[in-house]
Amino acid sequence: MADVKSQANPLFLREEELRQAIELLYYAYRDFTAEPDAMLVRYGFGRAHHRVIYFVGRHPQMSVSDLLAILRITKQSLSRVLGQLVRQGFIRQSPGSRDRRRRLLELTEKGVELERQLSENQRQRIARAYREAGVQAVDGFRKVMFGIMSSEEDRNRVGRRSDAPR
Repeated sequence: MADVKSQANPLFLREEELRQAIELLYYAYRDFTAEPDAMLVRYGFGRAHHRVIYFVGRHPQMSVSDLLAILRITKQSLSRVLGQLVRQGFIRQSPGSRDRRRRLLELTEKGVELERQLSENQRQRIARAYREAGVQAVDGFRKVMFGIMSSEEDRNRVGRRSDAPR
């Protein structure tokens, strides 16, 4: 593994350091999604399906509008993906208890199993990287990821589930 430690001045990052960070994100994302992508092909699904399955699994009984806010995709795009997942029995939709127009989403048993399979390799990759990096690096990584995120609402959404920095 290449030594990614740097003696960078935290107040000044050179162009090369910034470009290396971009490159690291691209390579990491490629490897992070490779195994789930191969599984999804067997179902005729893509990454949009994976994101829907992941977030519905992470937030049971979430509304369609909440999912749209997280994914930032059009209603039409979500409708296509969600419709396919519902028809194939991975997600169940039910009306809200207070507002029956609101559609609440949850994974079926079949959906829970698919989400587990899709995320297992990703969890293992992150656990291994965290162990190898150490506690301070994990905290630094989380701070960097929160810093890259544009939306305060998204930072708060993730932060509510942990002791994430705000």
